[in-house]
Amino acid sequence: MSETLTALGYPVTPKECGEAFRGSTLARTRRLVEQKSGCQLPPSFEEMVRANIFGLMSKYLQPVPGIEMVLDCLDAAGTPFCLASSGRRDRIRFALETAGLFERFGDRWWGAEDVAEGKPAPDLFLLAAREMGFPPSSCVVVEDAEVGVQAAHAAGMSVFGFAARTPAEMLAGADHIFYDMTELPALLFNGGPTGPGTS
Repeated sequence: MSETLTALGYPVTPKECGEAFRGSTLARTRRLVEQKSGCQLPPSFEEMVRANIFGLMSKYLQPVPGIEMVLDCLDAAGTPFCLASSGRRDRIRFALETAGLFERFGDRWWGAEDVAEGKPAPDLFLLAAREMGFPPSSCVVVEDAEVGVQAAHAAGMSVFGFAARTPAEMLAGADHIFYDMTELPALLFNGGPTGPGTS
């Protein structure tokens, strides 16, 4: 995102991109940039970003350390889980496949095209809960983006903020904040809310 926006004449650092746009759809990112700059991004903006992202993911994407252990714990406990992301479905699938996690989620994942409005609107999380067959109040969201925390609360769900790469203050609205994925099972099963895990 930083490389693309800078090339288009809107210089921004990776850190600034993370703070401003983490968890946002490309459509929301476009709106925010255009509102701030007063100028229009070209029609090719989204495709330029996607091309850069796919290239970088194919080279560098790795699963979050500890995530496979978390999924093993959820499976062992019989706790349903799914993925609800602001990314487009082709990007989500590519990321899951590249990280070696696609088979773990099966068809239990949803993206930007599946709802009218992405995060911070609650639509994605409400869709995931409905498709999984659970009331929102019994779901727990794991989020690393401020807009995701907002979306989870708007959906009436508990939310754990994963602050490994996101400043904790940006996740201050979360019910719990944790820094290492291996901490998550204890949060989920030792007194935390119960229900399907939604990320």
